[in-house]
Amino acid sequence: MTERPRPMTARTAHRRPPRVELYERIVAAIHDGTFPPGSVLPSEPTLAGELGVSRPALREVLILLQEDGVITRKHGVGSRVSHQLPPRGLERLSPVEDLLDTTHVDGRRLAASRDLPTDFSAHHLRLSGSDSTWFWETLLSADGVPACFAHEWAADDDTLAEVVPDGPALLDRTADASRGGASDRSMSGVLLAATDAPLTGRSTVGATLLGEERGAAMERSAQTPATLVTQVVSWGSRPLFAAKYLYPAGAPLLHVRQRR
Repeated sequence: MTERPRPMTARTAHRRPPRVELYERIVAAIHDGTFPPGSVLPSEPTLAGELGVSRPALREVLILLQEDGVITRKHGVGSRVSHQLPPRGLERLSPVEDLLDTTHVDGRRLAASRDLPTDFSAHHLRLSGSDSTWFWETLLSADGVPACFAHEWAADDDTLAEVVPDGPALLDRTADASRGGASDRSMSGVLLAATDAPLTGRSTVGATLLGEERGAAMERSAQTPATLVTQVVSWGSRPLFAAKYLYPAGAPLLHVRQRR
């Protein structure tokens, strides 16, 4: 999930953004059988009225639910709750900056805060509802052009410390030093450079739209098609960080190899 660029905080867990709460209300309705797997969600006007939210706010959350594989959307049909699908992924594990086929990559940190888990981070990182962990939002530009929007969540401090001994302090220092300037690295770039542990990555590749807020940050239309890479990096069976990387149409090619 994402929100507008906001003042950065270092160690204070705060109330979840309205978009996260709406996302989780819909997920909870799926889990309790209100919208069982395979069912079609009510139309946008009907669902927005039932939830007491605006249609634009609902539409943004439906995009995110589609990105996470919770629903599928088809024009003229509507939104359907997904069945579990087998993952397909990428074999080579590299910092997201290194995947861009370009000569120069700069990063700008839009957000860095310790947050309570979202449904996405709780599921992929096995976090309890009371865990407060790092969330980073970074805009990566290739040769001066916005090319990747990175949303990254770290595991709890105990897990980080097992894999990267200086991991929690490293993320603290990096976040404290970030003030929206150039040369900010993604979380994947920071953590992968700090450990020699044998890590593995599991990724899925899909298609989505940028949406209003991410489009504004990248100076692109909200309807811009984008490639979505969702990744979980683990040490053995323990997830280290989870991420969503969006590459808008026209971004440099990615250096990836599909797992067979």
